[in-house]
Amino acid sequence: MADRLSDYQRTAILSASPAQLLTMLYDRLLLDLHRAEQAQQDARWGEASAQLRHAQDIIIELQRTLDLDAWNGAQRLSAIYDYVFQAAMQADIRRDPELTRECVRRLEPLRQAWHEAAAMPPRGPASAGAGVDRVG
Repeated sequence: MADRLSDYQRTAILSASPAQLLTMLYDRLLLDLHRAEQAQQDARWGEASAQLRHAQDIIIELQRTLDLDAWNGAQRLSAIYDYVFQAAMQADIRRDPELTRECVRRLEPLRQAWHEAAAMPPRGPASAGAGVDRVG
């Protein structure tokens, strides 16, 4: 059963659009943070730390793939990622569930916005290449 689930997850990731991949990352990031907070509240420090480190890995990936020149809000989003990364790191070091909740508060509106954007119908052919330089 675990092998079939793993195969299903792998197929879902490989066949996902960039927007779907982004929403998957945000979903997992928030899941990690919620799990970390619960573990902190239960004094399960090893579990909390593992969840927070995984959340930090996702934030690094989001930051790494962010094109700062693509749109004027990218710098602000980058600053949010920096802040949340530092807060998650401090939440782990200090064993502070309030810092973990702060990460959730900062990221949940972004997760919702990306889900809404991903659910929008694709643009028509006339706008598909807007902003892309064409050769020829």
